[in-house]
Amino acid sequence: MASEYGLKRHFNGDAARLIGDRIRAVHPGFDVEGYAAEVESRIPDKELKDRVLVLAEGLRSRLPAEYPHAVPILLTVLGDELAEGEGMFNSSWFLMPVARFVEEYGLDHPDLSLDAIEEITRRHTGEYAIRPYVEQHYAPTMERVALWARSPSHNVRRLATEGIRSRLPWARILTRFVKDPRPVLEILEPLRSDPSEYVRKSVANNLNDISKDAPDLALDTALRWLEESPTPETNWIVKHGLRTLVKKGDQQALAILGATGGEHVRVPRLSVSPRTVTIGDTLVIGFEVENTDDRAHSIAIDYVVHHVRKNGRSIPKVFKLTTLELGPGERRSLEKTHTIKEVQTRRYYPGEHTVDIQVNGLVQATGRFGLLT
Repeated sequence: MASEYGLKRHFNGDAARLIGDRIRAVHPGFDVEGYAAEVESRIPDKELKDRVLVLAEGLRSRLPAEYPHAVPILLTVLGDELAEGEGMFNSSWFLMPVARFVEEYGLDHPDLSLDAIEEITRRHTGEYAIRPYVEQHYAPTMERVALWARSPSHNVRRLATEGIRSRLPWARILTRFVKDPRPVLEILEPLRSDPSEYVRKSVANNLNDISKDAPDLALDTALRWLEESPTPETNWIVKHGLRTLVKKGDQQALAILGATGGEHVRVPRLSVSPRTVTIGDTLVIGFEVENTDDRAHSIAIDYVVHHVRKNGRSIPKVFKLTTLELGPGERRSLEKTHTIKEVQTRRYYPGEHTVDIQVNGLVQATGRFGLLT
């Protein structure tokens, strides 16, 4: 257990005691130590979501059998609503099994459960708990989501967008919204210039999800939002909401964000050094960009590392670099350091790797380096 890392390490017997002590304060018969012992015995070798389910199952077996009697007890452990900037995984991480309880056991009581999800999300998040309700109680759930989108609480407004993301990480895909994202966009309309950064990030991520399945609809929506709501908040949402299309070099997305003249910019020099590296080493990518046009242009520059896979093929990873204005005929030198470091989502394999310099989505120069492992 001592070598565990990440959020999952918190969901153990101590987490069960933390929840159990709060429950026992209002439900004296709750067996805290029995709960903690069961959790400790069942969590070895389990990952985060399965551990959270173990804690939820332990609650189910120790609370009143009737769901409508159990939920009010659980809601007493929630605490105060989170203020803007208070991360849900900082002070209220232990509420994840409470949300999972509603997700797993409340589907026969949708109104009561949606009330509970709203209260939970004020202190933690209901973005996972709500998804089976979207699938099994679509109409009443979406009616509630529409109300949440206009809530005075930034936490509840954020749930309105985050809970119906078609491709929410760690969650099953909502295929109905992959096929037709228009109901999602209706919910996002009043949030397109939200004053809360927490909400804006979710709106942008939702728009980005939509862009993966319905790019034309996402682009049309982004352009309309900018025209109808010319605020810094909307501009930020659109910029981050189109990021996947920008990384793919979609010229319409780049044009919406103000990038121009990529076809007039060339990269006359590119160096990648050292030529051979090992994991932990740092590459230096140096290059020049030149505007060959007689007009100034706004350009977005990315670099793309093509990582070699086990089968010898490569997968590109786009890294944002900078945006800048280039005057007529202007040439500018740029440099970027890139460390070859281990990350949980990527495994390195030896071989020749390619580095592209991409200007407004167009590859303008290519370099290479060798990786030894």
